[in-house]
Amino acid sequence: MGGRLIYLMGPSGSGKDSLLNAVRERLAARDCQIARRVITRSAEAVGEDAVVVGLADFERQEADGAFAMSWRANDLAYGIPRQIDEWLAAGQDVLVNGSRAYLGRARQCYPGLIGVVLTVDIDVLRERLLARGRETPEQIEQRLARNVLFGSVAVAAAEGVHVLDNSSHLECTVDSLLALIGV
Repeated sequence: MGGRLIYLMGPSGSGKDSLLNAVRERLAARDCQIARRVITRSAEAVGEDAVVVGLADFERQEADGAFAMSWRANDLAYGIPRQIDEWLAAGQDVLVNGSRAYLGRARQCYPGLIGVVLTVDIDVLRERLLARGRETPEQIEQRLARNVLFGSVAVAAAEGVHVLDNSSHLECTVDSLLALIGV
C-alpha cells in the first residue's frame, strides 16, 4: 500500500512555509516526508527551505525528468523532485508545497492526493507580503490579484480541497492540519 500525497497550496504570504516548519518534526516522527521544492529564486531570498537554482539549470533538470511535478508561477519555476514517488511507493506520506493553478495536473498524476489550501484575510496577506520584503509593491499587487482568481473557499470546497484559515494563530492551523491528515 502506498503513502498519501498531501498537496498544500495557498497564496504567497499565507504562511505555508511557517506551517511546514511548525509541523516538520511531528510529521517526521510519523514517517511523513516534506519535499523540498526546487525554485528559480534568488539565493538571498529568505523564507522557504528550498533548493535554489538558475533557470537554465532548472530547465535542464526538468528535461532530464528530475521532477515529479513542475510549473511556472509569479515569474518563477517550481519543481517537486521525483524522489517523492519513491517515498510514496515505500508507504510514506509526503507533504508538498504545491500550486493552486497546478492542482488539476497534480490530481491527474496523483489521483488520491489530499488537497489543502491555506486562506488568509486579504489585509493580513498584504501585511505579510510587505513585511517579508521579497517583492516590489507591483509584484505584491499581482500576487494579491492572483489570489482573487484562486481564493474562493466555495471553489475549493467544490474541488474537494480542504480549507484551513491561517489568518490568526499558527498553532491553530497546525492542529487543524495534523487532525486533517490524521497525525
